[in-house]
Amino acid sequence: MKIRVRADLVYRFDPPTDAIYKIQVAHWPGQTVIEERLVTNPPQDFHEDEDADFGARTLRARLSGEVAVTYEALVDNGTLMGLPPGATQHDWNDLPAEVLTYLWPSRYCPSDQFGRFAERQFGDTAGGERVLAILGWITENIDYEAGVSDSETTASRTFIDRAGVCRDFTHMGITLCRASGIPARAVSAFAHQLNPPDFHAIFEVWLSNGWWLVDPTGLAPIEGLVRIACGRDAADIAFLSTQGTCELVRQSITAVAGDADSLKAA
Repeated sequence: MKIRVRADLVYRFDPPTDAIYKIQVAHWPGQTVIEERLVTNPPQDFHEDEDADFGARTLRARLSGEVAVTYEALVDNGTLMGLPPGATQHDWNDLPAEVLTYLWPSRYCPSDQFGRFAERQFGDTAGGERVLAILGWITENIDYEAGVSDSETTASRTFIDRAGVCRDFTHMGITLCRASGIPARAVSAFAHQLNPPDFHAIFEVWLSNGWWLVDPTGLAPIEGLVRIACGRDAADIAFLSTQGTCELVRQSITAVAGDADSLKAA
């Protein structure tokens, strides 16, 4: 599926501070960047890095004053499929070494606190069936509501508040999967048909010897997701991280299906 994605970010950095952006489409198997461009105003001398394992790309620089960053890309994200109930859960001894880290608790996903709950709630399921049961529980028990959570909210807090946004839904899903012995990690993405449009936090699980994307909010179809970055939780996939403070001026994110061969001018 060809998808045109665009991010327009305008932030004010006062006083000057170091900043890291993760907004570019990842170089990931099955996902092809056909064309892309990056424009900054005023011009910035970004240092660009690419993660060798995940293809995630970062832009970093010391920024001052009001800075506008526009990123646009035309992407073919291949053919993404939803998680089948019959996907197999692996014994830990059979997992690839690089997957093991996604079994353990992390800053926003204290899965070690949820083992008993996960077993009582989902103990008669396994593999893909268990992940789908977890998604069903989240849908029934967590309300999608902005303003309830903030950048410090963990899955434990969301479990109590029973409300949050995509980031919180993702942390809840990751936590319950890890508590069930299923490797799970956070993914940031552009999402076709997400309303309102924004960067989207989803997660993926390791079953049947591969990663499967799932959207715990149910707000965007799997086939319209374009991967940006992945990691243990939101701390690893934030679209903007700064050493000091910054102020949002304006921001817009879009992801539109299309077969155009070239990008439009800004």
